[in-house]
Amino acid sequence: MPTLILVRHGRSTANTEGLLAGWTPGVGLDDRGAAQAAALPDRLAGLPLAEAVVSPLQRCQETVRPLLDARPGLTAHTEERIGECHYGDWSGRKLAELKDEPLMEVVQAHPSAAAFPGGESMRAMQTRAAEAVREWNARVARDHGPDAVYLMCSHGDIIKSLVADALGLHLDLFQRISVEPCSVTAIRYTRLRPFLLRLGDTGDFASLAPRGEPAAGEPAAGEAPAGEAPAGDAPVGGGAGAP
Repeated sequence: MPTLILVRHGRSTANTEGLLAGWTPGVGLDDRGAAQAAALPDRLAGLPLAEAVVSPLQRCQETVRPLLDARPGLTAHTEERIGECHYGDWSGRKLAELKDEPLMEVVQAHPSAAAFPGGESMRAMQTRAAEAVREWNARVARDHGPDAVYLMCSHGDIIKSLVADALGLHLDLFQRISVEPCSVTAIRYTRLRPFLLRLGDTGDFASLAPRGEPAAGEPAAGEAPAGEAPAGDAPVGGGAGAP
């Protein structure tokens, strides 16, 4: 079966504003996200990509545009099933406000039981994304051979749920996985089991460094910056990445 390259979209305006974007229209990349997208063709230069499969949301479409421009022969397909989780009434709200919602505790500790008001459950999100991957694996293998490599550009919670599926982890453990904006995750599928080859690789280790004294306007130690979860919680939607 093929090797899947999962790319999370670059940093978005919603990430930097601390909003849970979901399917809110008009959420594109910020300046840093655009720079991350511009660097993607060089980062993936060594991979003979057979196909590109992209979430319909603007921030993902903008992320793959430089790659498609650099590879005129690469065909892109829009795939609804790898679009962001439908957060329903939570969409467009500030994460700082949502942290006090009783449902947030469920999202953090028992996501398989979490269903967003007016939206979908996290189980449904994982199921549709995993079904899409299996169907695309079969299609890519049929059209390009079993050793083909293809790309999907999607969202933080989608990618985390696909990694959990590949590792055989219960969805309740998927919040232990982290993927930064424009990070690359690679999964090689075989007849019997998938192999996780890369996880959230950005080539930049700045986000691993401990926070020192904050600069003017930055959060103090122990405080979460805009778009990030409190210490010990997972950033719903994926977070903004390194400062």
